[in-house]
Amino acid sequence: MARLLIKTAGLENRILELRLGVSRVGRDPGCEFCIEHPTVSSVHCEIALSNDGVYIRDCDSTNGTFVNGQPVMEAWLDAGHQVHLGDVELFVESTGANVAIPKFERERPAPPVVLPTGMVACSRHAQSQATYKCTNCLDVMCDGCVRVMRVRGGQPLFLCPKCSHKCERIQAEQPKKKKGFAGFLDTVKLKFSYSRENIKK
Repeated sequence: MARLLIKTAGLENRILELRLGVSRVGRDPGCEFCIEHPTVSSVHCEIALSNDGVYIRDCDSTNGTFVNGQPVMEAWLDAGHQVHLGDVELFVESTGANVAIPKFERERPAPPVVLPTGMVACSRHAQSQATYKCTNCLDVMCDGCVRVMRVRGGQPLFLCPKCSHKCERIQAEQPKKKKGFAGFLDTVKLKFSYSRENIKK
């Protein structure tokens, strides 16, 4: 992270560790970095840290802001630069912005329970058939668990009770009917009729 080290006697070795965004520097206790020194104004300057680097802007201070001995109203800072706020000297140690993105792992749903009928069971009611599945967390639920939101002049929305995302209805597969003996005879009859027609030709 970007850091500035104060080198002025009485304040030496104090570190200003910048955070992303704008920080105010001055004598005012309300500033992000309060420096008690008579040559520093109440709000002396602003120091901004972004992915582009560190930027300093003088806030109409009484004794001015200087970078490497030159008075500035606005300037980009690089590592190794000397900054003076009045008579207070700061050394720019680093200007990097470290952005840490926390790793987020979505909780995986428990494997579904299958009922004796072959259908998936509701995750909350083991004896009930699941009729809806969440499009976000993939949770499965029955009619009693799904949340219904009425929409004026439109179709109702079915929402997940866990994450409030949209749920889709689970399409039940129609079981295939087994052919009985009569159906078997019909198949044989059709095949036999087709063979006789071919012989006549």
